[in-house]
Amino acid sequence: MKTSNLSAVLSAFLFATGATQAIAQEPTRMPTLSPVPDSTGWGTHVLAVAEASDGSVWVGTYGQGIYLSRDGAGRDWENLRSRDSAGISWDFVNAFAFAPGVIWYGTIGNGWGVSRDGGRTWRNWTFDELGPRWLYVAPGGMAATDDTVFVATADGLRITGDGGETWRDVTEADGLSSRYLLGLAVGESVRVRHLAGVDESVDGGRTWRRASQAGAGERPPPPPEPATGSALVREIRQWQGRFRDYAAPAGAVVEPGDRAHFRFRRPIGPDGNAYVDQTYTYGSTMGGNFQQHQGVEFNNPEGTPVRAIGDGIVVFAGQAEAGSNTVAIRHGRHESPPGCPAAGFVWSTYYHNADLTVATGDTVRAGDVIAHVGSTGRATNDHLHLEIHVTPTDSSALVVDSEVRFPPYTVNPILWIEPLPGTGAIAGRVFDAAGRPVPGTRVYGVAKPEPAETPFSFAETYEDRAHSDPVFGEHFVIGDVPAGDYVLGVEVEGRRLFRAVRVAPGRVTEVVLQQLR
Repeated sequence: MKTSNLSAVLSAFLFATGATQAIAQEPTRMPTLSPVPDSTGWGTHVLAVAEASDGSVWVGTYGQGIYLSRDGAGRDWENLRSRDSAGISWDFVNAFAFAPGVIWYGTIGNGWGVSRDGGRTWRNWTFDELGPRWLYVAPGGMAATDDTVFVATADGLRITGDGGETWRDVTEADGLSSRYLLGLAVGESVRVRHLAGVDESVDGGRTWRRASQAGAGERPPPPPEPATGSALVREIRQWQGRFRDYAAPAGAVVEPGDRAHFRFRRPIGPDGNAYVDQTYTYGSTMGGNFQQHQGVEFNNPEGTPVRAIGDGIVVFAGQAEAGSNTVAIRHGRHESPPGCPAAGFVWSTYYHNADLTVATGDTVRAGDVIAHVGSTGRATNDHLHLEIHVTPTDSSALVVDSEVRFPPYTVNPILWIEPLPGTGAIAGRVFDAAGRPVPGTRVYGVAKPEPAETPFSFAETYEDRAHSDPVFGEHFVIGDVPAGDYVLGVEVEGRRLFRAVRVAPGRVTEVVLQQLR
């Protein structure tokens, strides 16, 4: 978190006005014992579970790789990780498929792999081989028959009939309604879920027809979980729905507040994926795997229209950091609520575009198309990277500079763009016993059904490259949270703290978790 005299003044203001909520300090209260190993102690986030023909059970997790029970009963577990020699490519595993003597797995963000020796060694397809496409496998997006393997991704469907030596790619050019795939089912036909509905092929993916149509901005529902499987598989599937259910601590529930500045619309319309990638939100490092993030990401197929989030003037349109096709818009001055010491000029920037449709000096209105999604610059997949800046002076050099990787005045976009329907946001602060912010710690307790392809697991408190909002002074934000009650948990100085919060649509719930002396 950014530290400065302004931060100190802002913190004093927040406490003086009663904007902070009651401090939480509760004894450890954890969820029901996990049926799979739990290296964090906060509940294992299971993304996929499957049973092989030999009875072994394979569990894909968020950040903990694969857990394998060879006896199928969970008496002994092996943990397969990307750090292992000849191991898997990435520890975020969300799909499995089995063929005789063969195990396939897929990941969120680094491709997929196959093992022909029971998981002891792997042949992987990653960024090094695939480039910035095909890396995001859809949830459960793998299937295998005796001679064919299907991999559904955010860039289309890949099919191999020779064990991965060659691949056939299926996108809109081959008849799919959308290449951004959300799921896969293979039986008598091949069915793929995508942003526009469900497509079906009865000839192995060569021709396609629309099986069902989704409404604008809606996603087709996933199929129900199968009721079959071993006792262990059924237990793990039940666990998937409650792995973040912590017992409610003593004390009042923190209610939603009245302060909010959801001033802007979303940059992706109903013709695309308007969900924020929950694995890599503002200030996040994805659990220590990446640099501190300066914005939020909207994963979408190349060519998806990018829209201005608000009225303003284009102050930059061209190549910025690392050659990214970039647009920056000045939205004018933001006046903070009465008594708040901070105000400033507000800007939005849009990175990694395939092309730009505006020029410097253009006036734009909210919703105008300003670019199209791409992967230019420092990008590992097609997506829009959105930043919002609040600067003390009216200078675009503070917002876009090709030599600056960490702009000095970014703020969390989730507190500025409108929440998804039926959702709100949580803005929190975490302090140690001396009243100092605790950077880089994880905040647990929220689970969301969507976006399943880039799921939320935990928030991270800001470190030195992320900046608190001038109104909220927060250390972390969880956005697009479905309305309801949650119990947040965090570890501070070796002690676990919990706080019950309530989320309401279109509102921000402010909470403080602090270790007492």
